Amino acid sequence: MATALLVIDPQNSFCNPGDAQGNSRGSLYVEGADSDMLRLAAWISENKYDIDSLYFTMDWHHPNDIAHPGFWQNAEGSAPAPFTQITAKDVSTGKWIPRFEPERTLEYLQALEAQNEYPHLIWPPHCIIGSEGAAVYSPVMQAFEEWAALGNFYNAVTKGEYPLSEHFGAFKAQIPDSEIPETELNEELLDELNDFDTIYIAGEARSHCVANSIKQILDSAEYLAEKIIILEDTMSNVSGFETLADPIFKRAKAAGVRFTTTKTKIIDAE
Repeated sequence: MATALLVIDPQNSFCNPGDAQGNSRGSLYVEGADSDMLRLAAWISENKYDIDSLYFTMDWHHPNDIAHPGFWQNAEGSAPAPFTQITAKDVSTGKWIPRFEPERTLEYLQALEAQNEYPHLIWPPHCIIGSEGAAVYSPVMQAFEEWAALGNFYNAVTKGEYPLSEHFGAFKAQIPDSEIPETELNEELLDELNDFDTIYIAGEARSHCVANSIKQILDSAEYLAEKIIILEDTMSNVSGFETLADPIFKRAKAAGVRFTTTKTKIIDAE
């Protein structure tokens, strides 16, 4: 039985709670994420001989990202506060003005709203390319290195570099752009995962990037569903969005996705 582990965005911006030793709190810290990642790290160490391949996504953003405050301004020149929702109407009426690519930004918001799924929110700047926040949270990185020391090579999958679209899920941007290949469906990654008998999924945040990764699998490669086992105690929701992803996880269960916790070893779950 070949087993893969896919970890979604185990990065400092989401997972680091800060401490007295000077480690700064992640700018988009997800409450409970540090405990989630400690459980995941211990599980990886415990199951390292039974994990055949390891994939993890890296959320990478420019400072001037469509979901960061600096991308926007109002008529007075002020940026929106984090967690502000911006709609296509807000742009059309001049309530919020994109500082970059105004026509493409409006088209993006219109396309996003047509999906009727996730509204466009402004987040605290996070996972800035090259920053401490973009790095893998240390306890998880240590577990990755421990697994690699056995002679393995992990696979880092970057996402989010294109600044004109959110890229929650592991496999494509919320609104792909045919001129930007990295925003389109990552069929190569889906094909690679299909080579495994079992695919464990962990990471942050449950409400957004994990849920969208699961949805993208169900939309584009539902044949993978019965191979997937979600480690439920390795993910938490962004505060205020505790039920947002519930319909996606309900759909996943109906499609054959299994759910377990880090208390279960790989050999037991399979």
